[in-house]
Amino acid sequence: MVFKLLKYKWEKTTIIVMAIVTAVVLILAFLVNLYWSPILAFEVKEIVFKSSDSLYTADFSSAELHVLRGTIVIFNITLKPDTAVYNRRKREHLAPNNLVELHVKRLTLSHIHPFKLYFQKKLDIGEIVLNEPVLNITYQLNHTSDTSLKPGRTMWQKISKNLNSIHIGNILLGDVKLSYKDYSGNKLVLSELKELNLSARDLLIDPTTQTDKSRVLFCKEIIAELNNYSGKTANGLYYYKISSLKLSTLTSKLNIEGLTLKPVDTGLFFNKSRHDRFSMHIDSMQVNNFDYVNYHKYRILNASGLLINNGTIEVFCNPKHLYNGADQVSSFPNAAIYKINDNMNIGSIILNHINVVYSEYNAKSKQTGSVTFNNTKGRFLNVTNNKTALQKNNACTAEITSYFMNRGKLNVKFNFNLTDENKAFSYKGRLGPLKLQYINPVVMPLAMVKITSGNIDAFDFDIYADRTSARGNVSALYNNLKISLLKVDTVFDNLKQRPIATLYANLFIVKHNNPDIPGGLPRSIYVNYSRTPETPFFKSVWQTLLSGIKPCIGLDKKAQDAAIAVQNELAANKQNRKIKKEQRLQRRAERHKKREEEKSDAPPVE
Repeated sequence: MVFKLLKYKWEKTTIIVMAIVTAVVLILAFLVNLYWSPILAFEVKEIVFKSSDSLYTADFSSAELHVLRGTIVIFNITLKPDTAVYNRRKREHLAPNNLVELHVKRLTLSHIHPFKLYFQKKLDIGEIVLNEPVLNITYQLNHTSDTSLKPGRTMWQKISKNLNSIHIGNILLGDVKLSYKDYSGNKLVLSELKELNLSARDLLIDPTTQTDKSRVLFCKEIIAELNNYSGKTANGLYYYKISSLKLSTLTSKLNIEGLTLKPVDTGLFFNKSRHDRFSMHIDSMQVNNFDYVNYHKYRILNASGLLINNGTIEVFCNPKHLYNGADQVSSFPNAAIYKINDNMNIGSIILNHINVVYSEYNAKSKQTGSVTFNNTKGRFLNVTNNKTALQKNNACTAEITSYFMNRGKLNVKFNFNLTDENKAFSYKGRLGPLKLQYINPVVMPLAMVKITSGNIDAFDFDIYADRTSARGNVSALYNNLKISLLKVDTVFDNLKQRPIATLYANLFIVKHNNPDIPGGLPRSIYVNYSRTPETPFFKSVWQTLLSGIKPCIGLDKKAQDAAIAVQNELAANKQNRKIKKEQRLQRRAERHKKREEEKSDAPPVE
């Protein structure tokens, strides 16, 4: 029928030739597929075995070559380490820190040229897609640097007998299930990731890239993306969550969105821990020039900078009655830095729009006072515990600008000695104009004092401190200061005014202005504060400044002793009046009783 429709001979000839060519191509594709599969299996296994120096073996159940589509599909791939080889290398101090095991149900290689591989020994693949990969990584610190390993052949040198080059355009791994076991610490740390996507582009192994340090695993760029990662810390006291994380080896940037650290219930936390209780939420973080390779291999954290944008950090001071005798010096920044990472070197940390809240419970008032630092911006330089970096510079400096109680502008400069055994540090700063009533949320619960009026023009401090003490100068310029002394109201469970003590304090103790007269010389207080071992960093700074504020406004030890003496005298007088009143009531009751007895003993009237 078809031939009847064709009018010309050349049309019939063309159809016949095309049919013959198509049949030949199909037959050749079928034969190549049968012939190529065992060759492919051998080549893959041989390349993996030689490139890993016999540490890894690869296998798969079957492979399909589709010549016309230019694709290869490989099923049930496994990449496993040889434990005998690994243990032998450990004894020789040549074992890698990371051991990998991979399982893939299906791997698709697209845009390939099998004849180019067969005749030119060049493996050129456009794209590789791995479906449902399961990746298990085990980390153990077998060596701390590449210098501990003997120099060996490059990857290209290992494969050069079988291949002249390997090039892959894109590698895609979606929905990776990753299990990570870390044996580097005293306790096994297990992490499991589910919503993980990995991609790589421009993988090239040839003579030109065998020593190219700009590539990671011979790839121009590797991108890792993790979504909705959550878990619990090893001690069980905190929950953490990351909305999204993205790492690019090309830009050397690590971006984190939605980082949250949330502690367990307050009662449970303080029953199990002697440390301050933290909570944190950060909108975004960016690590610049992040050296992923060294972190992956040796847990060395190197970065030029860390940018933190928008967030809240809350610290709740551990109540004193839970103190177990351990020195809380570990809460000092120049001590805590050694607990974050064994080897860390960050050039700078930049803070933008961070709110900090410090809270403390007063057992006497049975209330919690909180001091806030709002819209905080800061810059920390030389954040490191790296021994080599510390030999060059052992000082971490910080310049911070914030708004105290969301009102007065505060500028502070810190200087932390990172190598001093006593954890020495210093801080200097100024608080700008502020209405003193705004600090009542912290002074009422903690100092049991209410500020009824007053304005501060400037509050300056210059303190040098360490784990044992703090010394320096504190000066506050203020006017029209009036206070109200408080006590606990046991009936209504709150604080109420002590009128007589308040009157006495405002008349005889409180210095209402500094300087006392306009144009006079302002008071400056020298502080010598002794830190107790149970006092953490934030509390020690607050108590140091408070020990200078009190005498500046007239509440020095002598004045406080006088106030206490007056309070004791008032209390004694009140007690005496109470006793005398009780004695009068008792005498009145006795007289009444005596009259009743006399009436009952009298003879009846006839």
